Amino acid sequence: MKLKILPTHMRNKKRYLAFEVRSQKPLTREDVISLVGGAMGEMYGACGASRADLWVVKVWHCGENVIKGILRCNRDEVDTVRSALPIINRFKGGRVVVHTLGVSGTIKAAKRKFVKKFNLMG
Repeated sequence: MKLKILPTHMRNKKRYLAFEVRSQKPLTREDVISLVGGAMGEMYGACGASRADLWVVKVWHCGENVIKGILRCNRDEVDTVRSALPIINRFKGGRVVVHTLGVSGTIKAAKRKFVKKFNLMG
């Protein structure tokens, strides 16, 4: 028996947040995932973090300690994710600053509006 795919009108809607991370020490994609997940867990707990349905889609290294990327989240939880990002301020003894560059409905538009400005298309 073949499983049926959930129709599009019943799926959870997603939004894509373009972000920038500046740090004193070099970061990897896994570090960014742990920073964002830890901030959501610290601020909203496990239940709130799971409701946001977070996923780091793409990360670009642009500079020695600067990372730009796209984060996917549930449409209803965009404000909670945006409010959790600024509380990230330390990682492995170094200072970290996270900025939200903008929100978009598709990955393509997020790249075009917020990432292409920095010549990072890839």
